[in-house]
Amino acid sequence: QVQLVESGGGLVQPGGSLRLSCAASGITISAYTMGWYRQAPGKQRGLVAIITSGGSANGADSVKGRFTISRDNGKNTVYLQMNSLKPEDTAVYYCNAHRSAWGTPRDYWGQGTQVTVSS
Repeated sequence: QVQLVESGGGLVQPGGSLRLSCAASGITISAYTMGWYRQAPGKQRGLVAIITSGGSANGADSVKGRFTISRDNGKNTVYLQMNSLKPEDTAVYYCNAHRSAWGTPRDYWGQGTQVTVSS
């Protein structure tokens, strides 16, 4: 019923740009905090950036000034604009929807999209 589908990943040279998209169905993202996470081989999944239901955005220190998260509630879609990409940005990028109601958190995850930064 609930699906988060990421797209836009691929191979890019260092210094290049990509824009990832996360299209949601089964939920209305305006009611959720949305986030992008990434996982490199041999490492745990880590937060890249989040945007609240009110539109406040924050990113990890490693991507601040380079990555921008945004949302289009009318399209039920979240984006991650990635500029000045570095090889260390190489990872599978996952979309997350989060909401806490009555003290119980609820999370949904996408299948991930591969981003490879290499010359």
